[in-house]
Amino acid sequence: MAKILIVEDNPANMKLALFLLERGGHTVLTAIDAAGGIIQARSELPDLILMDIRLPDMDGLQATRVLKADPRTSHIPVVALTAVPMEGDAERWRAAGCNGYIDKTLLYKELWTAIEAQVGPIA
Repeated sequence: MAKILIVEDNPANMKLALFLLERGGHTVLTAIDAAGGIIQARSELPDLILMDIRLPDMDGLQATRVLKADPRTSHIPVVALTAVPMEGDAERWRAAGCNGYIDKTLLYKELWTAIEAQVGPIA
C-alpha cells in the first residue's frame, strides 16, 4: 500500500478522505495548510499527495510548484482537489506540476481511480 499525504483545510473533506484511504489500507499523513503539507512532504516523502487548491496560507498550486522545484520532492505525484472545477483549470494545474485532479466531492470510485493511476492497484 501507499503512503499518501492529504493537504486539506476542510475538516469534513479531510475526515472522508482519511476514512476512504485508511480503509484501502494506505498509510495516511495529513496537513491542514500548504506550509504543513510542504514540511510533511519533505520529511515523510509520501508516494502521493492529494492537494487542496484553496488553502488558507498559500494556494495548493503554489505549494505544488514549491514541491516540484525541490529535488527531494519533485518526483512525488500531486493530485489537485477542487470544489468547483472551471474551464481552463486542468491546464493551470498541469502547468503547476499536478499529475491529475479530483472533484472535491470525493466520490469513492474517482478517488480509487486517481490513486491507482499514480501508485498502482489498490488491494
